[in-house]
Amino acid sequence: MNDKLIMLLLPVLVIQLILMVTALRYLYRASSVRGNKWVWVLVIVLFNIVGPIVFFAFARRENGS
Repeated sequence: MNDKLIMLLLPVLVIQLILMVTALRYLYRASSVRGNKWVWVLVIVLFNIVGPIVFFAFARRENGS
């Protein structure tokens, strides 16, 4: 039973990790974002899968704006 649960949750954990690392890497390289960068770090790290998705949807700024 535990092995099945682990095999079921493993893809979700991998997706979560990839999203978090990608969002943190983008945030580190961005010259500016909407709001404070430290608040976005907390949102990305603390809200698991939803945090990076919210970051990519609302925090990014296009160049030149």
